[in-house]
Amino acid sequence: MEQKKWPLHSILAIAIIATWLKTAITYEVSFDLNIENIMQQLILWINPLSFLLIIYGVSLFLKTTKARNRYIVTTSIILSVVLYGNVAFYRFYNDFVTLPVLFQTSNFGDLGTSAAEIVTIWDLLYFVDVVIIVCAVKWLRVEQQDGIVLPQVRRLYFTFATAMLVLNLGLAETERPQLLTRSFDRELLVKNIGTYNYHLYDLYIQSKSSAQRALADGSELVEVSNYVNASKIERSELFGEFEGRNVIFISLESLQSFVIDEQMDGHEITPFLNSLVGRDDTFYFNNFYHQTGLGKTSDSEFITENSLFGLGRGAVFFTHGGNTYNSMSEKLRNNGYFTSVMHANSKSFWNRDMIYQSFNIEKFYDVESYNVTDDNAVNWGLKDKPFFEQSVELMKQMPQPFATRMITLTNHFPFTLDVTDQSIPEYTSNSATLNRYFQTVRYMDESLELFFEQLKETDIYDNSIIVMYGDHYGISENHNKAMAQFLNKEEITAYDSALLQSVPLFIHIPGYTEGGVMEQVAGQVDTRPTVLHLLGIDTEYDMQMGSDLLSAEHEDFVIFRDGRFITDELVYAGEVCYDRSSGEQTDSALCEPYIERANMELEYSDKLINGDLLRFYDDQTGQLIIDHEAAQ
Repeated sequence: MEQKKWPLHSILAIAIIATWLKTAITYEVSFDLNIENIMQQLILWINPLSFLLIIYGVSLFLKTTKARNRYIVTTSIILSVVLYGNVAFYRFYNDFVTLPVLFQTSNFGDLGTSAAEIVTIWDLLYFVDVVIIVCAVKWLRVEQQDGIVLPQVRRLYFTFATAMLVLNLGLAETERPQLLTRSFDRELLVKNIGTYNYHLYDLYIQSKSSAQRALADGSELVEVSNYVNASKIERSELFGEFEGRNVIFISLESLQSFVIDEQMDGHEITPFLNSLVGRDDTFYFNNFYHQTGLGKTSDSEFITENSLFGLGRGAVFFTHGGNTYNSMSEKLRNNGYFTSVMHANSKSFWNRDMIYQSFNIEKFYDVESYNVTDDNAVNWGLKDKPFFEQSVELMKQMPQPFATRMITLTNHFPFTLDVTDQSIPEYTSNSATLNRYFQTVRYMDESLELFFEQLKETDIYDNSIIVMYGDHYGISENHNKAMAQFLNKEEITAYDSALLQSVPLFIHIPGYTEGGVMEQVAGQVDTRPTVLHLLGIDTEYDMQMGSDLLSAEHEDFVIFRDGRFITDELVYAGEVCYDRSSGEQTDSALCEPYIERANMELEYSDKLINGDLLRFYDDQTGQLIIDHEAAQ
């Protein structure tokens, strides 16, 4: 008796169901999505189906069963790669990948041990649907029918698929109005329209971004300029107090404020930085936050240089490296400074060799400027201690006054360190990442102390300002359980996560006597105007989003790249308004004016970058450049 055959489109049905269930389960186990109610859970389970019905349904237009099956298998492989790529990316960045990030291939070769930390043998399970589909194609007895599928069948199928898509978007819009205007909040998009639809939307946004520059004529600057001018405040009383001094910026890799003045199992984590807190010659800002996005360290550089936000979908260093900028380095160079960056890494990493030209940075001391050996390197490259030691020798050769930015490396994920460099033991928690983090932070702290000692042996120290700041978070929300243990909390809430984005900012001024701990709520966009004003360099016509931290008019308000914000009284995170002092949810109406401002400021910053609008702007006079051809 002949074995009964399965219906004609069984392979299509199996593919849709297998990929749908795998995707839905991945949402639950691999992403930390904040699901607040049953409706959000329903949307999360529906959104993969709305896309899969359409993408797999394309097979219905192919003429033969063999061609249809080949298309289904190929599509399942591509979708699995896309989903797993997001999972791996999320493990490292606690975020979802974007189209511009996929083109940052020049960085992939340097990932090394970082990639090894986030990939496991169990990850093969993310391709289980491919295995199921291939097995079904090979062994399942299905009715064979070549030729185009009947039009009425396709019409019925795609009517259902469209209805599912409309249902998904309708429920999402009901749950989160104006969802598609918040392209910077990728978690919100994935929760509501799904990973696959999110990538299609991301492609649309990328195309729109590319068109903005081509269509820009400078008129867009008027609205942005009016906003910036209306936000200007009086400069501080210290304006020009340290005119002519060198400036040494030190980007402290992955350093968050929660380690400052704290101990780990009885061991002081940052003894040297702690010694600077409260000193008369140092301003320590304990309410300072990073504002980076997917560009991480490169975003931190960009924000510090330009007092603009990085982009929400990739690294400006890659996507807009050839733009016209009014950078801090350019301002300093125009005022007689020798400008440079010191970083013992490849000059092409993060496209630095290109964008540094756009920033008008005079010299880049890359890996070729340093003596890097197997003995003095670890993880991502040259250890911080030899980096600082060799950098001091390079500084001795710089013409003064100079402004240089030093980028450290050792305290970088996965936070590995040679045993001989470990001054304190590992922490004990369920997170190996957090356990090692304290050791590399301590090593970086010791490196800074040695740097200060070596610098004091030269004539540079007394004639300099040393600005040290954390570039971005080191411990992502994927390690919240371990962080709760260290902070002695029951759990890490969205409120806690926002406050944990605080990074230290130290402005050390040898010979100054009126420093101390500063309570201002501030962010990295405020660094540029603060430092330039200390040096007596005016920023009246600069198109910047930050303000002088030392001004009496500085507002306690900091915006994160993903739309969250913090003031002295409120915290807005996870779409919830919190009272800052208590951590309890409060009236959302209190946050509404700040939400509007945050969205507006992010939008204006994006316009400046995507449209390359500063090519139409004269920062010497604050006037629009009328000759558009000259601005091309």
